[in-house]
Amino acid sequence: MKLTLTVNGEPRALDLDPRVTLLDALRHHLDLPGTKKGCDHGQCGACTVIVNGQRINACLTLAVMHEGDQVTTIEGLASEGKLTPLQAAFIEHDGFQCGYCTPGQICSATAMAEELRQGWPSDATEDLETHPSLTEAEIAERMSGNLCRCACYPGIRAAILEALQERDA
Repeated sequence: MKLTLTVNGEPRALDLDPRVTLLDALRHHLDLPGTKKGCDHGQCGACTVIVNGQRINACLTLAVMHEGDQVTTIEGLASEGKLTPLQAAFIEHDGFQCGYCTPGQICSATAMAEELRQGWPSDATEDLETHPSLTEAEIAERMSGNLCRCACYPGIRAAILEALQERDA
């Protein structure tokens, strides 16, 4: 099938077998290796990308389902070689060790920031009538779909907390 995806702000024409996942289209057809294949079952979050502003597991969706969608990968977050505050905070707080999960963690945290900004509650939100507060429990719940085999969760949470507090200051 012929389709066009807008990936990191750039329209990209593809001719794919309709069974190709978005993950494989990004990695093998568009040469964007930042998005990782971890479990290939939607359980680890290594393949998290942002589609139309929402985070998804790219291994669980077919590329043809995203004709015309805006897809953002880890390669599309930095601007002109300048890291986002979240990416810089991951480095500062050692939010990674082997780095395999890091692209998915950062894409997930980027979309999570927008969810918080819009006031979406989570299972950790104490009061559903007020805007969710940025706590470690809230971050841990919202990031629970992204696993880190190296157990860098304290650094990941610290990086997210710092980046989002600076953004809101």
